[in-house]
Amino acid sequence: MRNYIKQWFARRFDLEGMNKPLQKQLHKPLPKHINWFHTLGSMSLFLFISQVLTGILLLVYYRPTVGEAFESVKFIMTTAHAGWLYRQIHAWGANLMILVVFLHMLRTFLTGSFKRPRELTWVVGVVIFILTLVFGFTGYLLPWNQLAYWATTVGTEIAGAVPWIGEFTKTLLRGGSGVGGETLSRFFVIHVIVLPWLLFFIVAIHLFLVRYQGIATMDPVGEEKQPKEGEGIPFFPHHVLKEGIVFFILLGILITLSVVAPFELGEKADPLTTPYAIKPEWYFLPMYQVIKYFPKLIGIFVTGLAPLLLLIWPFLDKSREKRLLRRPISMTIGILTIFSLLFFGMLGHLSETKTKFFGKTYEFDIYGRPHAVAAEVPARSP
Repeated sequence: MRNYIKQWFARRFDLEGMNKPLQKQLHKPLPKHINWFHTLGSMSLFLFISQVLTGILLLVYYRPTVGEAFESVKFIMTTAHAGWLYRQIHAWGANLMILVVFLHMLRTFLTGSFKRPRELTWVVGVVIFILTLVFGFTGYLLPWNQLAYWATTVGTEIAGAVPWIGEFTKTLLRGGSGVGGETLSRFFVIHVIVLPWLLFFIVAIHLFLVRYQGIATMDPVGEEKQPKEGEGIPFFPHHVLKEGIVFFILLGILITLSVVAPFELGEKADPLTTPYAIKPEWYFLPMYQVIKYFPKLIGIFVTGLAPLLLLIWPFLDKSREKRLLRRPISMTIGILTIFSLLFFGMLGHLSETKTKFFGKTYEFDIYGRPHAVAAEVPARSP
């Protein structure tokens, strides 16, 4: 039966001609410095596929209307068979995908893999990262709970402050003057139809560029030598085995987080009740916190520089060196960027909260500055 099927296809297609480029890519040698961190790209792809599959399962019951969105998610989490697990895997998968794509970009930056001739590969990768963030933003509203509603309200207000196109952008996103049914419908279409297809094609371009140009070596620009057959590390089975191991570890982490630390659904969105200290998700928190220290227009301009610098970075860094210690300026900028993200992210997390440190209670204001809270003196009995 197997031979019959093979012969059937062989009479219609040039199987040998199709097999040669496939075998060439499978056994293409990789540079010797390839390590476990080079599996982050494949893990990003795995998480994207996981999001698509779990998203399809959630769509079986989800209803993108103001009256039914919250109740349909509640039904998925409480009644549908294994619905709670699919929803948690989807929610945690979104967070992990953003983190893994960021770490993949960080590894590329640290190893200088964005340098000539791979500038376009880096630019496409930055576009993937930005689209991943948009995925998170559009998907956050779909459960139609209080935090999602008001976080989207704040996010679209910030977009509305952009000069010249702000008001148009805000109205386009909301479908009106306020966040409502039109907003939910538009975010649903973008999240479920537009972004998956767009990201699919851009990821395909990114993978083609990576496989066509090969993995960057640590040689200076202009002196790079790709390993020949019999040298380096074979892509299959050596590197594929690494990716398989990391895949199962990541799958275990994803399921464990879904079971041990599930996301709560909260309360249904109420436009008349504003929760205290509304904040965006952690991946927008540093930018949200930075905006607080400037007038709105200047804050948007400052935070808008980050994606722009990412896009044009390969054309700004003209150094031929790729090794960390030989790129002091780039490394300093990279380290300062990471610390600033962590610092402002932590300030954003602590802002408008009350926390106890070493026996004393501190209240953090909107800017993240701590203020000691006087201890309450118990009332004396008469």
